[in-house]
Amino acid sequence: MKREIIITEDGSHSLFVPELDEHFHSTHGAIQESMHVFIKNGLQETTKQKLTIFEVGFGTGLNALLTLANIGNRHIDYISIEKYPLSKEEYQQLNYANNIDTNLQQQFTLMHSCNWNETTEITENFSLTKLDADFCNIDYKHLPHFDLIYFDAFAPNKQDEMWNEENFKRLAAHTAPGGCFVTYCAQGEVRRKLEQSGFAMQRVPGPPGKRQMLVGEI
Repeated sequence: MKREIIITEDGSHSLFVPELDEHFHSTHGAIQESMHVFIKNGLQETTKQKLTIFEVGFGTGLNALLTLANIGNRHIDYISIEKYPLSKEEYQQLNYANNIDTNLQQQFTLMHSCNWNETTEITENFSLTKLDADFCNIDYKHLPHFDLIYFDAFAPNKQDEMWNEENFKRLAAHTAPGGCFVTYCAQGEVRRKLEQSGFAMQRVPGPPGKRQMLVGEI
């Protein structure tokens, strides 16, 4: 699929997919949205010092970079799945490190250039495992249980197969007790599917331009 790099309202890049008429992030601000949804309502709400994060949709690597930038004294094993990885030409143009912390440019490049389906130590307390795979067919048996899930797939009206109850049930079964789930989506149907899968869900205020989002736990 063809992808175009755009600049969102907070000055950070995102990608636009003309074929789907879909953006990777909010046009109100890519960094702003990811900080609100995944860091403030996900990472910063989790008290564990050592945790495994599972991300559905590695995409531009923004969520992974923001997690690293906000890691504090924790140790994070970050696992992310992506069926359509960015090319070197694409990720080299992204301006996230310049907008977050220029000292993280080397780590951001390593996140994208490291081998798929292998664990890479990005820093001494942040490891990354990128899975080049289809989320709908993922085999969880060789993965650790998840303490925090970033669900960042394209919207349900664009990728409905990603948001079905079967996928959520399999995901819930591989989530550690007390594990958290966060997504930018707030659709009632998605909330019901997650609740029927075992997550206790609630709506909370969303990022600028979006009234609500969903958070939950096992």
